[in-house]
Amino acid sequence: MTSHHGDMVQATVLADIALVLVVGVVLLRAARFVRQPAVVGEILAGIALGPSLLGLLPGDLTDRIFPVEARPFLSAISQIGLLLFMFVLGWELDPRHLRGSKRAVAAVSAGSIIVPFALGIAAAAAVYQQHATVAGKQVDFWVFALYLGIAMSVTAFPVLARILADGGLGSTRVGTLALASAALGDVIAWCLLAIVMGLAAAGGGAGGFAAIIGWSVAYVIVMGVLVRPLLGKLTAQLLRRGGAAQLASVIAAGALLSSYATSLIGIHPIFGAFAFGIVMPRQPWRELEPLVQRPLQGVARLLLPVYFIVTGLSVNVGDLHGRDWLDLALLLTVACVGKVVGATFPAKWTGLPWRDALGVGILMNTRGLTELIILNVGLSLKVLDGRLFTVMVLVALFTTAIAGPFLPFLVKKPQADIAPVPAMPRTEHLESDNAPVPSR
Repeated sequence: MTSHHGDMVQATVLADIALVLVVGVVLLRAARFVRQPAVVGEILAGIALGPSLLGLLPGDLTDRIFPVEARPFLSAISQIGLLLFMFVLGWELDPRHLRGSKRAVAAVSAGSIIVPFALGIAAAAAVYQQHATVAGKQVDFWVFALYLGIAMSVTAFPVLARILADGGLGSTRVGTLALASAALGDVIAWCLLAIVMGLAAAGGGAGGFAAIIGWSVAYVIVMGVLVRPLLGKLTAQLLRRGGAAQLASVIAAGALLSSYATSLIGIHPIFGAFAFGIVMPRQPWRELEPLVQRPLQGVARLLLPVYFIVTGLSVNVGDLHGRDWLDLALLLTVACVGKVVGATFPAKWTGLPWRDALGVGILMNTRGLTELIILNVGLSLKVLDGRLFTVMVLVALFTTAIAGPFLPFLVKKPQADIAPVPAMPRTEHLESDNAPVPSR
């Protein structure tokens, strides 16, 4: 009887994945039809299959289709897709792409982090009392405030790449400046998040936090001094000695082991996958792209839709009451004002016309999957309660959707004599119809 029950749970998981993939494709196409990035459709798919929409229908359909016994399996599957996505994200952040107009990139990156970060901390003071207790435990205010500041500061640079490619703006100064600034800003944001998550994992204790920071520093040193050159040698040998077919499996295993290492340290496994991507060799790119990048992106594309449904199962718009809607209005205003102001004024200071500078600000306001990852980290570490998690998912959805309609009115093709910041062309492949992974 137990064996039959286990078989039924496995069959349910398979059916759930099939349903998620089909609904994801339908809403992804709908998003493209209204000129929205794919991630908007995928977020909506997760919300639609969760308690916010499907759960409102008679028969308790969400719990019947996604029973409690199946959810740990769905979560594990989604984590594999997420970690491979984070590896590719780190690999795409090639520091050489930040060469060129360094002053402009540094200014926009700094402004688009500092301003929303400060406003996020201020907003945290306003909403903290309503969300201070999670799972029966009091959340430390400064952990909560710093976390919310980081959530306000993040930009999803793969989403930018897709929006720019769709609008034919990928080679403009506005597009390349926003893309490079988002890449640099996200590295800083991930580092800050690692520190805050270390605080949360340590429970506010100075000794525990110091241990996590110490082990994290040791991990970074090992990755840079030992793992990076070993990866270079291993990659070269496999390419030279006919082991290229196994290269993607070896690299995927390394990314997962790196994630395991950061979990042992006390910080989220996404940082391990991301760091492994940072130290992964990028040359010879023509050989590594078809052998490693495309296969791993293909797996991520297949599994990431499951991540959206796992997220959607924790989103319940019906649970929001009057004060939560005020929190949504506040946080949405802080998110948009912080990013747009924080990026627009530095862009203007570096020489862009006001309209183009505002285009940079609108682009830097997109959050996409990057924001969802940060929100799920906060939910798993019990920094966010369910209601605030729902509010922040809606903020991520709106700020991602808002860029597309505004850009045609804000961004013009630059004159030929204006030198653009070096583009990041490989990122644009994350969400093309012929590419393995949609942009997030």
